[in-house]
Amino acid sequence: MLSEEINDLRKKIDNIDRKISELIDQRMHIVKNIGDIKKSSNIPTVDYIREKKIYDKLKSLPLNNISGTNLINIYREIIAAGRSIQEPKKTIAFLGPEGTFSEYATKKFFTKSDNEFHPCKNISSIFRNVQNNNAHYGVIPVENSMEGSISRSLDLLIETPLKVCGEIIERITHNLISQFNYDLNDIQYVISHPQPLGQCKSFIEENLSNAKILEVSSTAVAVKMLSQVPYSVAIGTNTAADLYNMQILQKGIEDNPNNYTRFLIIGNKTIETNKPKKTSIIFSVKHEPGALVDALKVFQEKNINLLKLESRPSRKDPWEYYFFTDFRGNTDDPTTQEALKQLKNRTLFLKILGSYCFY
Repeated sequence: MLSEEINDLRKKIDNIDRKISELIDQRMHIVKNIGDIKKSSNIPTVDYIREKKIYDKLKSLPLNNISGTNLINIYREIIAAGRSIQEPKKTIAFLGPEGTFSEYATKKFFTKSDNEFHPCKNISSIFRNVQNNNAHYGVIPVENSMEGSISRSLDLLIETPLKVCGEIIERITHNLISQFNYDLNDIQYVISHPQPLGQCKSFIEENLSNAKILEVSSTAVAVKMLSQVPYSVAIGTNTAADLYNMQILQKGIEDNPNNYTRFLIIGNKTIETNKPKKTSIIFSVKHEPGALVDALKVFQEKNINLLKLESRPSRKDPWEYYFFTDFRGNTDDPTTQEALKQLKNRTLFLKILGSYCFY
């Protein structure tokens, strides 16, 4: 009797699924028509403002059995599938291995349906793959709110002709992961990369003080090792736990919740969008009194808001520095163009990395 009742309900689900599939197919037909119009009118394929309006409408729907967040996650894939109809798949290079924060951030920006993903061994490999056209775009970590800038990323932004096409700012949360539902008192090994081990020091001292620490090359490697090391836990990501079919014993074990990593999207071509933008540049000035102040006055004179200013030693000339600067504005804007023109006259070196959406 129970099985008949379940079968009847499943038939209803099958009927609903058929209707949903037909409606999605109709949606994709309309999306294709919109894509054709955009191409003929030279309009950017991606419209983030339109997407935000869709998500806002979904949040406001009076639904009883699904959360707005879960519904939006479903629609992210539907919208991504629509993009893949409007333009071909792209290859995206990111800092591997799979199961890291880099992969999570990459797939948050470039959704799964319309892209292929290529994990790289190091940051240099990401730049090389994009520069050699083996990947359309790359995702590089550039700055952490607690640890500071990633020097290798900054150096390669100076040395290569690649553009900055976008950014991702991701809150870093660390989870305690294991193969089995161990009692914490039975844990003998804690495995992870040195950085998350340090960022979860208080939790480890309070809950796993008798366990031995094993440092490995990444959080993903740590999670993968759990099947080989009995009575062990790893500090890693949800992505890695899902990838290797492990359990999350406890979420959010980091000592400081204000831990964010900024990733940049690099490429040979910009990502067209109509959202507000910021611009990243690199410049150097003469090693003489007032040279830096004189350069920065350009932004004050043009009423342009500086968002970041960071110095980085030149690897060519001792005691010479490059200045990495972000400011609000778009290189298509006449005011920004005039400011950059004046800045060039006050600097020894100026490289415009690109204008892109900011968050």
